[in-house]
Amino acid sequence: MESRLNQIIESLCQKHFQLPEDKLVESERLDEYRCSSCKDKEIIFYRVHKDTEWFWDEKIQSCVPEHKVPEADYYLGKVCSPENAWEWHDSYSKRCSCVQQKNIEKRLLTSEITEEFRNHSFSNFNIKGKDPLIKDAYQCGQEYISDFMDIRSTRSNSVALLGQPGAGKTHLLTAIANHLMQQRHVSILYFPYVEGFDDLKDDFEKLEEKMNRMKKVDVLFIDDLFKPVGNQKRPRATEWQIEKMYALINYRYLNHLPVLVSSELTIDEIEAVDEALGSRLYEMCRNYMVIIKGDKKILNQRLG
Repeated sequence: MESRLNQIIESLCQKHFQLPEDKLVESERLDEYRCSSCKDKEIIFYRVHKDTEWFWDEKIQSCVPEHKVPEADYYLGKVCSPENAWEWHDSYSKRCSCVQQKNIEKRLLTSEITEEFRNHSFSNFNIKGKDPLIKDAYQCGQEYISDFMDIRSTRSNSVALLGQPGAGKTHLLTAIANHLMQQRHVSILYFPYVEGFDDLKDDFEKLEEKMNRMKKVDVLFIDDLFKPVGNQKRPRATEWQIEKMYALINYRYLNHLPVLVSSELTIDEIEAVDEALGSRLYEMCRNYMVIIKGDKKILNQRLG
């Protein structure tokens, strides 16, 4: 009788506790995986004791065990003795945190923000000893990201930093964009006005596809809108460029989609280029707008 009982226990141990060959191989090659937690499967598996209580998690809309152990530890014998392996037959799985990181990397890549600009943040923007207007722009950016989730679907959901070149407008708006992508899981598309329109003129086949992306992305970042040219500081604004920019802004205005805008022009100067476009931008950005005007030797950080 005792011999038969030992055979049954041994059989149960082999069934519930033996580490499969593929798991042995995996445990020896963790350094080959991009994510050692899930071994690039994007899901982590756990074992749950039969007496564990389960509760409803409103956030993920699913039942979750109060206590759980990694399945790998279970197979390696770190959880219980072979005789008690059957008590851990229940399993639970969840999406690995690496999935979120992959999504962030994908958003960064599709944003078309350069690798250098991806390093722009509020923490590496120096405001010590800077002009009050530059500090106002910095504060405006921080207030915007703090309020973003509450205002993103409202009419005044956008931000504009305007005026003096070299004052850090692009840095601050890129810091906003990077924060939204990494912390708020928001998709961004970066459009440098001059280079962007040059590319569109060179490839009309991609024009509608790019315009459609710019219209519908979560947040559109327009850098150097109507950038002035020459000693007379004449805005770069052909009829074609104005037509396309108006179509973009009007679509996003009507659909309450945010924009981040930098320009050397003031809002009045933008309205002088096209009143309908400028007035829409003003309404979208009026709560988060800073115009940086003054002594360029003080405001232009590149000259310092």
